[in-house]
Amino acid sequence: MGKVLAIANQKGGVGKSTTAINLAACLAEKKKKVLVIDSDPQGNTTSGLGVDKRDTETTIYNLLLDEETIISDCIIENVIPFVSLVPSNVNLAAAEIELIGTSEKEYILDNKLKEVREDFDYVVIDCPPSLSTLTVNALVAADNVLVPIQCEYYALEGLSQLIRTVNLVRERLNPRLDIEGVVFTMYDSRTNLSQQVVENVTEHLGDDIYKAIIPRNIRLAEAPSYGMPITQYDAKSAGAESYRKLAEAVMKAR
Repeated sequence: MGKVLAIANQKGGVGKSTTAINLAACLAEKKKKVLVIDSDPQGNTTSGLGVDKRDTETTIYNLLLDEETIISDCIIENVIPFVSLVPSNVNLAAAEIELIGTSEKEYILDNKLKEVREDFDYVVIDCPPSLSTLTVNALVAADNVLVPIQCEYYALEGLSQLIRTVNLVRERLNPRLDIEGVVFTMYDSRTNLSQQVVENVTEHLGDDIYKAIIPRNIRLAEAPSYGMPITQYDAKSAGAESYRKLAEAVMKAR
């Protein structure tokens, strides 16, 4: 049965979508079958994998709101070799309101995912930057949470909020949920701040820190605008090598 990883942080702009796209692509390089679920109304993971979110007809919105829609109806297969996608678009922004009053709404994604979970080695869920019904659905469906942290001043504050959320979900909704690890993103070795953030977070979390650190890298920043993961856009860049190291660490953690 595939391992389900939620890529989550309640702060925006920390590299969640970049991590979801490129972790999936690097796992695919290892011939692992990956399903990526874009659970963010911005749809950045969808477009970053080369899918035009304006032309997607059946998305995660339909999956969550329509009892008749099954997950296989929503999957776009092999957007890149070994990687399939449940896309998202702006329609998903209305889901929060439309799900009000729905019984056991936190379990919708988990229940629908059971249909295909055995078909994949990994399921990677890109969460929105908020504690919403969408995020809770992802955390209830997940086995583990991978937390991207941008190397900036308020990093630890956002992490504390997320840890509280994960603990609440574990206690009340999903007892198997755990934090897989923290990965530092947009690391700039030239600045004292990046080094201080790494030291501070490591001091608080210890063994839950991935050794793979994602650098601030222009090729990594350019790749989404071409609808490609970094492994296709510039396979030899520092960003690609860093995400390969992260993928190796994720595989060892199974």
